Amino acid sequence: METYTLVTLAAPQSPAAAAYRALRINLTYASLDTPLETLVVSSPAPEKGDAAHLEVAANLAVVMAQAGQQVILVDADLRRPRLHDVFDVPNAGGLTQIIVALEGQYELPLLGTDVPGLRLLTSGIAPSNPADILSSQKMNTLLEQLQERADVVILLAPPVTAAVDAAALGAKTDGLLLAIRSGHTRRDHIEEAKELLERFHVNLLGAVLTAAPGGKPSWG
Repeated sequence: METYTLVTLAAPQSPAAAAYRALRINLTYASLDTPLETLVVSSPAPEKGDAAHLEVAANLAVVMAQAGQQVILVDADLRRPRLHDVFDVPNAGGLTQIIVALEGQYELPLLGTDVPGLRLLTSGIAPSNPADILSSQKMNTLLEQLQERADVVILLAPPVTAAVDAAALGAKTDGLLLAIRSGHTRRDHIEEAKELLERFHVNLLGAVLTAAPGGKPSWG
């Protein structure tokens, strides 16, 4: 099992953690007229060993919760779920099971974390049709229910060009944030991702550059 360290928890006074707090503030000021209630974090394309979007989604969720917001972090990467490993919780009774059960009685299986105000919805069992699940009307219903329980809902999605999943989710939310790894993500993959998001009419909030010199993520 892969091990992930969240810099905002492991080193809260570090420049990298401060950069995530600055990202939260930038997103807040960029959406003053219509506050962000739902956003997707993705990356342009699958890259070997790249967890940039995972790191951005998890660390952003942490700093938002630390700022006093009620945050729900959703693992909507049904093809390669990893958030349960990051927060060391079981991946059971998650998103896919909810979608199947939406017509019956169920409780949202939100898991608490060590961060006050931050709850996690894991992916659940791997489905055979991730894109169908994420683009469904039932997913719209789930998003509405999650919004009722939090100030902001952050969804981790697969890379944009890997499948239609991220674009389909982005079209249902207030916007999508692209995580780009410095010296790793190819420029043509970034352009391809932007074109796909435009076709789905996704609001591209901006891009976060990770693994930059100095170790600080930057937003633009």
